Amino acid sequence: MSTGSASERTIISGVSENKNISIPTFFYISGFSGIPHMTYYYVFLFFVYVISLIGNSCLMFVIISDRHLHTPKYIAVFNLSFTDICESTALIPQLLDSFLFGNQLMPYGLCLCSMFSVLLFLTVQSLTLTILSYDRLVAICLPLRYHMIVTHRSMFAIIAAAWKLAIVMVIIAIVFISRLSFCRHIVIIKSFYCDHGPIFRSACSNNFPSSVMSFVSPVMVLWFPLCFIVFSYTCIAVMLYRITAPKDRQKATKTCSGHLILVAIFYFPICLTYALGAIVDTNSRIINLSLTSALPPMLNPIIYTFMTEEFMVSLKKLLKRGIIYPYRG
Repeated sequence: MSTGSASERTIISGVSENKNISIPTFFYISGFSGIPHMTYYYVFLFFVYVISLIGNSCLMFVIISDRHLHTPKYIAVFNLSFTDICESTALIPQLLDSFLFGNQLMPYGLCLCSMFSVLLFLTVQSLTLTILSYDRLVAICLPLRYHMIVTHRSMFAIIAAAWKLAIVMVIIAIVFISRLSFCRHIVIIKSFYCDHGPIFRSACSNNFPSSVMSFVSPVMVLWFPLCFIVFSYTCIAVMLYRITAPKDRQKATKTCSGHLILVAIFYFPICLTYALGAIVDTNSRIINLSLTSALPPMLNPIIYTFMTEEFMVSLKKLLKRGIIYPYRG
């Protein structure tokens, strides 16, 4: 009897009450379970994170340093690199701390902050890829009007709108989560971070608003942008087919190939995971989503460096000037 009372007191003391809403003390990030040799995977993610930081920082530095890259397109590329750094920093260090060092218990407030950061930057990543497809659509299909339609001012306005939309959507999702009641002082989350879906499904109160957001958010953040990108490149493909000169067709294709690779790397795994969520086991889903979150930020600067001719020209100019490597006389 005394043992049961002590246990009950421990659970009650770990839960804060606020107008019938039970707030757990901790969330336990269960993550990868039953997978051998996961330490190697965590080390791999660490190197991916370091490469992402270095690569995106160099990409941003080159864009800032070369006035020839101060164009609407590279404003969007700069925003993508900045978001990549933020998303990687919000996710990978916390993942390594949780699983490599065993700190899987996360306080309630910190968990919601982590969820906000990861979801915000993932949303902006998706919207920025959509903005880049819009830029390519206008550049190839309406080349004579490109500089009238896609200006510095319009690009800043579009990017600002993307950030506002992402912030509003994520705040709504977090508010709905904060209104949920949980029946345990430690809630187990079957994911690699404070994931929205596993958290609201663990609630013991009405989670209908959160379930609606779990449907609306992927549609707004993934499916609509992906449909627009497919539409954009369909129009681009038709336009390229009409271009008779092979040289012009090859040049236009090369300008789009880097962005198309980024789109495929970002959207294909995550959309496939959401589409097949019911039949994909937990570990496969977690590994797939963790790779989808970690690899695009690393590959973005590599792809733009080696597959974009104008960026390579700017990089070579900076190297010759000795901005990156001091002149050795």
